[in-house]
Amino acid sequence: MDVKLGDVPGNLQRMLDRLQEARSHGAELVVFPECALTGYCFNSRTEAAAYAQPIPGPATDTFHAACRELECWVAFGLLEAAEDQLFNAAALVGPAGVAGSYRKVHLPFLGVDRYTDYGDRPFAVQNVSGINLGLNICYDAGFPEPARCLTLLGADLIVLPTNWPPGAEAAADYAINTRAMENAVYFMAVNRVGVERGFQFIGHSRICDPLGRTLTHAAHKGEEIVYADIDPELSRKKHQIRVAGLNEIDRLADRRPEMYGPIVAPHQLLRPRDRHRAAAR
Repeated sequence: MDVKLGDVPGNLQRMLDRLQEARSHGAELVVFPECALTGYCFNSRTEAAAYAQPIPGPATDTFHAACRELECWVAFGLLEAAEDQLFNAAALVGPAGVAGSYRKVHLPFLGVDRYTDYGDRPFAVQNVSGINLGLNICYDAGFPEPARCLTLLGADLIVLPTNWPPGAEAAADYAINTRAMENAVYFMAVNRVGVERGFQFIGHSRICDPLGRTLTHAAHKGEEIVYADIDPELSRKKHQIRVAGLNEIDRLADRRPEMYGPIVAPHQLLRPRDRHRAAAR
C-alpha cells in the first residue's frame, strides 16, 4: 500500500478496508508495511512522536474489533510510544486482542529510524492459528541473525513489514529468499509503494517458501494484495532427504554454534547515527 505521512485516521481506514478485502478472499493473516499507520519520513523525533501510540492502544483496539468480527489476524507497522521512548514497531493482533509486538532491533540512518530507540526486547514467536510466527522489520532482514534466532525459537513463518527505498533492490530480490532457504522457514516481506518527502519506495513484496522459492510477489509500483498458502509441516521438516543415505541436509542440526563466537562479541564501531550525534555536539 501507499501511506500518507501523518494521516493516522486515513491510513488506518485504508488498512481496515484492505483487511476486509483480503479476508473476503480467504486470507487468515493479513500483513501491512512498516510504519503503515504513520508514515516513515519524519524529520525529527518530536514530529514523529506526535503520531506514536502505545501497544495496546487505539489502533490495536480498532484492529481487535475488526479481527474479532472477521475471525482473522493482522500484523502492521506503527510508531510505538512507551513512556519517554519511541520505537519503530510492529503489532500482531487477532480475535482475542494483541497477541504480540516487536520493536525494530537494527536501525539504519534513514527516515524516522534516525530518531527512534533501539529495540530492547528478545526475539519471540507467537502462535497464530497453528502457525508459529515471528516478527522482524525492514533492515533486520539485512542481517542473518534475527531470522536465525526466530527459527531457533520455532518460527514457521517470519513476517517482515518494510519500507525499502531505492538501493534495497538486492535485499528485496535475494535476501528474502536467502533468509527463507537458510532457515527452512516461510518468509513474508511486505513493502510499501509511493513517494514520501522525496523518497520513492520500491514495492517488491514477496512470500517465499522454506526452500527459498518465491511463492508470489507484487508489482513494483502500484498497490496490490498478494496471497499464498502456508503449510507449517513443510517449515518444520528441517531434515531434508534428497537421496536417502547420499544427499541429506538438516538446517538446524548441521549448524556449528561452537564456532560462531565472533558473531556475538560486542563491537566498538561507531554507527552512522552516533557519528551524526557526535558531530552535533
